[in-house]
Amino acid sequence: MLSARLSLALSALGACALFAATSAIQAQHASAAAAPHPITLSDLYRFQNVGSPVVSPDGKWIAYTVHKTDLKADKGATDLWMVSWDGSQDIRLTWGYQSLQDANGLGSAGDPAWSPDGKYLSFLAGRPGPAKGEQVWIMDRRGGEAHQLTNVKGHIRGYAWSPDSTKLVLAIVPDENPQPKPGEKPKPKPIVIDRYLFEQDVTGYLRDNEHTHLFLFDVATHKLQKLTNSNAKFDETDPVWSPDGSRIAFVSNHDPDPDRSINTDIWVVAAQPGSTPRQLTHYPGIDEGRIAWSPDGKWIAFLRGAQLKLWQYSLDTLGVVAADGSARPRMLTAKLDRSVSNPVFSPDGKSIQAIEEDDLNQYPITVEVATGAVHRGVMSPGVSWSFNQRAGHTAILWTTNSAPGEIYALDHGTLRRLTHHNDALIAQLQLGQVRDVSATSQDGTAVHGLITMPPGAEAGTKYPMILFIHGGPNGQDGHELNLLNQLFAGHGYAVLNVNYRGSSGRGAAFQQAIADNWGHLEIQDLMACADQVIREGLVDPNRMGVGGWSYGGILTDYTIASTNRFKAASSGAGTGDPIGLYGVDEYILQYNNEIGYPWVVTQKYIDLGYPFYHANRIHTPTLYMGGTSDMNVPLVGGKQMYEALKTLNVPSELIVYPNQFHGFTRPSFILDRYERWFAWYDKWVLGKGDATPASEAPKPPAKPAAKM
Repeated sequence: MLSARLSLALSALGACALFAATSAIQAQHASAAAAPHPITLSDLYRFQNVGSPVVSPDGKWIAYTVHKTDLKADKGATDLWMVSWDGSQDIRLTWGYQSLQDANGLGSAGDPAWSPDGKYLSFLAGRPGPAKGEQVWIMDRRGGEAHQLTNVKGHIRGYAWSPDSTKLVLAIVPDENPQPKPGEKPKPKPIVIDRYLFEQDVTGYLRDNEHTHLFLFDVATHKLQKLTNSNAKFDETDPVWSPDGSRIAFVSNHDPDPDRSINTDIWVVAAQPGSTPRQLTHYPGIDEGRIAWSPDGKWIAFLRGAQLKLWQYSLDTLGVVAADGSARPRMLTAKLDRSVSNPVFSPDGKSIQAIEEDDLNQYPITVEVATGAVHRGVMSPGVSWSFNQRAGHTAILWTTNSAPGEIYALDHGTLRRLTHHNDALIAQLQLGQVRDVSATSQDGTAVHGLITMPPGAEAGTKYPMILFIHGGPNGQDGHELNLLNQLFAGHGYAVLNVNYRGSSGRGAAFQQAIADNWGHLEIQDLMACADQVIREGLVDPNRMGVGGWSYGGILTDYTIASTNRFKAASSGAGTGDPIGLYGVDEYILQYNNEIGYPWVVTQKYIDLGYPFYHANRIHTPTLYMGGTSDMNVPLVGGKQMYEALKTLNVPSELIVYPNQFHGFTRPSFILDRYERWFAWYDKWVLGKGDATPASEAPKPPAKPAAKM
């Protein structure tokens, strides 16, 4: 249903799975002699999650992050690394992972950035220091310990160096709540809410004073001053300095009540405290970052999304606007009909590099500023999640069907591998082959997807299958290493992924086809692809399961209310009754503007809620899951469907994970979820055992998941 749901679902089911064991290097060496084997849950935590490449000002180094998990501590940590442009040196810079079991340890380091003079590498960290919470820390490239730079009361949501390296612009949510005195226990108080949008996953309940504002921070004096004189209720995000350091561009919504719209615009302000910002775009929808300045400071690149009614099916178009407001915005990729992201101007200002999302792939492109002509940067199948360009050097994070994300140099149109954090592990694994799937839906629409076969799958053998549905729906399954799929494949299942209508990568019409009409065209597309892999002889039609998380969980409920062909289902963080989440989840703007008010179009909500209002159609044994702290798609959605099926005596279970958000963060709970999936599908799809996990996950320090 929702783009925010997709990103969180991906973190829960993909990125959160990319962890490493307590000593990854030792573990890799210990298993070096082992024969390749299908991936198992014990392999899951040996993976290292690489990300956030940032090129140094001289182009000689790339800073990046590596996330690993310690099962004994039941948490993970992110450290900073630095690899040379020629790939000859790869250096670890921080050691938060080593101190995970120390209550006073260093903790994670993220959001790396180089000072423009090249002297410092900065990062955000919540290390023990003079101030609580995440602060900006810096390390001198010439040597010495990292030290805390900022001492901010509040939450830093982002930062950027000035071109002369003397200042930072900080995006801060001020903390106006009184802090308990040393030794004093905090006393809970009532939460007084007067905002239209009053809750957000992870953040929690939103108070009137919880808005993001921009501040100037002097590196030498540590003086902190508010940048703009804007109204306190306006959020200001994504700040970027002009090349000469005189101005800062940012994103803000200045509607009378910003909570009631998504009308963000690009603004520019003098880089002086208390300045009045100037609005550059006036589109009644989403104009947002990542913002990029042209080298001469005359133009600002930005992204334009949908207007409010189609907000959750937004296809982002690359545009440029005159930084002085003298010319109207010009949309460079209006005819591309694909979503783009992460714009960065070339050193000569004649082109912009960006990432294009295109039908199972996501790759770097170059867009000519003068003509809007688009040139693809990488021709091979794969997915790039982020990239950074500086000094004429481009670094990207690249993954394929068989290789986890690593840092590459994009060198004259050729990918050159720089990091190798997961090579030893991948050499020990036998991965399932991934094949493209193409089908024709009921109304003639072409639908694309992927199927991951069990390792060593034999031609002519029909395998049990799990149809696993991605969230969003504004996202896609693509040619990247999907550990969820590989784990199921290693367990003996083929895994089918379908980019149903509503998914991105196929253009605006394909994305927006399901607006105000959930659970109909998607089911046709899912069934068309299931029928296709059955016709190809890959799948046993009598041994199929279905499942998903977020909108994938919602579509699971729609699927089992539409057909009884699946032997088992698992619906995570979903709902079968949209009206039941009205005012309860984060999406009040979508409900009101895409569907309408429930008291006006009541029947429409009931029609969209057919899994709940026609639960008597469902006969599929279903496992429901969710976190108690999920404010994105609250647990109530799964509870309602679980209780309906229990009332109807349909085999079902509800697994409640304490203190987990929409995207799970506790490693033992992530492992527990996989074990319960395996046990549930093995029982109902394969007809063996019961639905209790065959092996228990490591016991977390606190209360485990509750089985109901």
